[in-house]
Amino acid sequence: MSRFYVELKKVVDDSYDVQIGRNLMPQLIQDIKAGLAGNIKKFAVITDSTVEPLYGAPILERLKEAGYQGDLFVFPAGEKSKVRRTKEMLEDAMLARGYRRDCCVIAVGGGVVTDLAGFLAGTFGRGVPFINYATTLLSAADASIGGKTAVDTELATNLIGLIYQPLKVYVDIDTWKTLPKNHLINGMAETIKHACLADREFFSYIEEHVEDILACAPAACEHISEKNCEVKYQVVMKDEREKSLREILNLGHTVGRAIETVSDYRLLHGEALAIGMTAQVRLGCRCGYLTEDERDRVISLQKRVGLPVEIPDYIDRGALVKKLYTDKKVRDGKLRFVFQKGIGDVMTFGEDVYARPVAEDEIREVLEEM
Repeated sequence: MSRFYVELKKVVDDSYDVQIGRNLMPQLIQDIKAGLAGNIKKFAVITDSTVEPLYGAPILERLKEAGYQGDLFVFPAGEKSKVRRTKEMLEDAMLARGYRRDCCVIAVGGGVVTDLAGFLAGTFGRGVPFINYATTLLSAADASIGGKTAVDTELATNLIGLIYQPLKVYVDIDTWKTLPKNHLINGMAETIKHACLADREFFSYIEEHVEDILACAPAACEHISEKNCEVKYQVVMKDEREKSLREILNLGHTVGRAIETVSDYRLLHGEALAIGMTAQVRLGCRCGYLTEDERDRVISLQKRVGLPVEIPDYIDRGALVKKLYTDKKVRDGKLRFVFQKGIGDVMTFGEDVYARPVAEDEIREVLEEM
């Protein structure tokens, strides 16, 4: 018997810039010319059917005008497209058009696009570089930092994927002006979540500037984008691979993701998250993790923004409780919740432990009240 030891210690620098601004398409092309993607000359622009005419096609046109090769790869808009068969369809289309390892992916769109395109980039040719061009408030808040990429399945959400960092992220605030009002409101859920878990002053800022944000006032939008990046960065830089601390970014998501799926995606992600956040603060208040006043402030702010805080009548409560067990925080068959501590902090339940088991009866009672 013999043994051969394979030593593969690595030091990897996955640092990248997040550029926040307005009308960033010219900057994207300028950066590519300056070597952002190295010597790559071929770009796969991946987007959805809604974003394609607004930003996907114009970015491809600018790339070609600059002398680069490129193609547009489009899939139907919506969370239902964030599945393995869509990824397979995109991969086959890229292969059919001659894309190999000498290409770069540009994800243009919201969170579904960046999650799906980032996952594709991480596995295509065993990994090709990619760039995120975020066109929604939700993607700016949720996908600009961290490198989380994933697809959903019928059994679970976001459990098939990988951590794969982009070359750069562009948060183009001008694109928010073309969002339907409900999608702008939808994006506020992750922003409020970030304030709840890490920054009480940021929470107060949102309370004071709700109207400015929803009117896409440049100063307010730039500020919340910067704060979203700051909050998420402080978590991700300490726990890139989601071994402990990064779990706090799932605040409100245990119920939120379950509701999103059980609703058959009639609810947008942010709408479902707001309901999940409401369940979290209600249960947290019962446990003494925040006061009644703090609980009511969170619920009130979500309502002011236009987010739902009650479970729709068409949601089957039994199916919802069952769906909770597909959450990625479940351990040994037990539900586990992240809880905020007041406003601007999170609870800890031991060294590097940021979620605690919750009995099914505890959460069922809260859900019945909602």
